[in-house]
Amino acid sequence: MTRLNRSLLEGNEQDRPEKVLQFGTGVLLRALPDYFINKANSKGVFNGNIVVVKSTSRGNANEFADQDNLYTIHIKGIEDGKEVQTTELVSAVSRVLTASDEWSEIQKVALSEDLQVIISNTTEVGIELKEDDDLQAHPPVSYPGKLVSLLWSRFQHYKDNPKGKGLVILPTELISENGKVLKGIVTQLAEINKLGSAFIQWLDEENYFCNTLVDRIVPGKLSAEAQKQADEQAGYVDDLAIMAEPFRLWAIETDSPKVKEILSFAEVDKGVVITPDITKFKELKLRLLNGSHTFSCALAILSGFTTVKEAMQDADFLKYMNTLLNEEIVPSIVGSVIQEDEAKDFAKSVVDRFSNPFLNHQWQSISLNYTSKMELRNVPLIEAYTKRKGAVPQCMALGFAAYLLLLKKQTNTQDAHAPRISQLWEENSTEQLVDLVLAEEELGLTRLQSVPGFADAVKQFINDLENEDPKAVIKQLNQSHR
Repeated sequence: MTRLNRSLLEGNEQDRPEKVLQFGTGVLLRALPDYFINKANSKGVFNGNIVVVKSTSRGNANEFADQDNLYTIHIKGIEDGKEVQTTELVSAVSRVLTASDEWSEIQKVALSEDLQVIISNTTEVGIELKEDDDLQAHPPVSYPGKLVSLLWSRFQHYKDNPKGKGLVILPTELISENGKVLKGIVTQLAEINKLGSAFIQWLDEENYFCNTLVDRIVPGKLSAEAQKQADEQAGYVDDLAIMAEPFRLWAIETDSPKVKEILSFAEVDKGVVITPDITKFKELKLRLLNGSHTFSCALAILSGFTTVKEAMQDADFLKYMNTLLNEEIVPSIVGSVIQEDEAKDFAKSVVDRFSNPFLNHQWQSISLNYTSKMELRNVPLIEAYTKRKGAVPQCMALGFAAYLLLLKKQTNTQDAHAPRISQLWEENSTEQLVDLVLAEEELGLTRLQSVPGFADAVKQFINDLENEDPKAVIKQLNQSHR
């Protein structure tokens, strides 16, 4: 069977200008930014290719070259309650260059008149300041160092008229205010290396460092059996094929009309949102997606479910999840920033995503760092619901009770606070245990002491879970919500 190559395509995709320089070959970048750009190109919008920089030593760029930088995304999951299986052949990557061997070529790309955007997801190196990074090296060690080196070269290249030669810089690393943080480090490196006030002013005024939020589950390679079947259906061999869920979100924070014009690929897919403030999207993801995972995780494990999809196939667990999302979390977050219809739409997408039959998301992996997740994601929700409704959120209280019980039953849970909570279980009754957990400052849950009725509800649910099948407890709670 023929390997995927450009002769199988119609048109001259390689003739498009190289508008994007991308640091990272990971599956998230390939299934999200590259997917959007490719989709826009196919619709006659954006009209730009991507030069990908491979920064790490893992793997090699030959696998891309062997199939002319083409790859297929297999999109599988649930969307609007219906099963979706589609494919997208991505032809937007023109070259993959290795930073350690082809830095001079990467520098040439950075000087190009065509270049407009730099994207990164440097999970191996990260956005961090290395004060001793050698900006003259080929290449510098850190991603910020590489970025400063390239921007300095570009500034020098256009020094007679640098205005308008800046770039839109879109980090997708999962840190808060990633664009702001990256800009701060880049500016520090410029100052440390004495690159001059004119360059620092150009960095600030002509380049756009945007905060972004990315959200798409991309498991990566298909199983051997699924890949074989996919190749047979497509009529070509694709060693770079990856799988992604239907849901996709890339929220980009900017109020610049120029940036919006440059990022024209946003026009062709609702999954790209350009907005002056991405706080709303961060909150929706944190509370509805991550928060519901955290509330339901221990309950699912205690009920004997191994994967998320398995739990969602259980009618009672599905009803619990819908009630948690729509009747407890949604009312806790709606307000001036988030409208009710937006929250409900996102909640619906969460149910679709959790129900995806093609994903094997393990509940045990979700329980990692359980206590800190409960503090960050869910304590504010419990407080907000009780304040707004004047009642204890029952689904949240059951989820919290299950979390405490899980740490009693599974002391090997990967949670830094698990040994302490386990110790409290050994030394105290359930009544005492709940009060002590909520009182211990190191656990970060003390704010729940002042939530009226919450501790009592948790104590009752712990007793129920210890004396009955957890599935029966879920069923009883569901019946009370009729």
